[in-house]
Amino acid sequence: MKIHATTILCVKRGNQTAMAGDGQVSAGQTILKGNAVKVRKLFGGKILAGFAGATADAFTLLEKLEEKLQAFGGNLTRAAVELAKDWRTDKMLRRLEAMLIAADKEKIFLLTGNGDVIEPEEGIIAIGSGGNYALSSARALARHTSMDAATICRESLKVAAEICVYTNTSVTIEILD
Repeated sequence: MKIHATTILCVKRGNQTAMAGDGQVSAGQTILKGNAVKVRKLFGGKILAGFAGATADAFTLLEKLEEKLQAFGGNLTRAAVELAKDWRTDKMLRRLEAMLIAADKEKIFLLTGNGDVIEPEEGIIAIGSGGNYALSSARALARHTSMDAATICRESLKVAAEICVYTNTSVTIEILD
């Protein structure tokens, strides 16, 4: 049974970084849960992290990211690179099926099991089944409105939920100001 994960969106605008995720967990054509929380704060509230993919795998990766943040004094860039390196080379970790977005006040990174650590050019990135819909909406709102990052996230997740059957309107938003 293939599990369709979610929609996670992160937007940095001005002094605000916001990350939003919907709450739907689906297996095939069945909604298993509608209010899952897939976005959280790490490292004493200084780092935002969101995941898409297999839940147990994502939690393992979040724990590893927290360990790397502790080891490198909260340096997100260094922690992200080291996690991606381990994720790609470790026999257990490389089997994990999830993607992460991690952000602090300065940077946003997409992390994958292929060793990718990608920083978006426009300060906007999304993952998951509705990620492209949320990304498109967020880019348009950022270019043509004066909305703050949190509002862009909220409105973009609504758009994604209207299009993607694996995304719902139960949205969790975390903010760094």
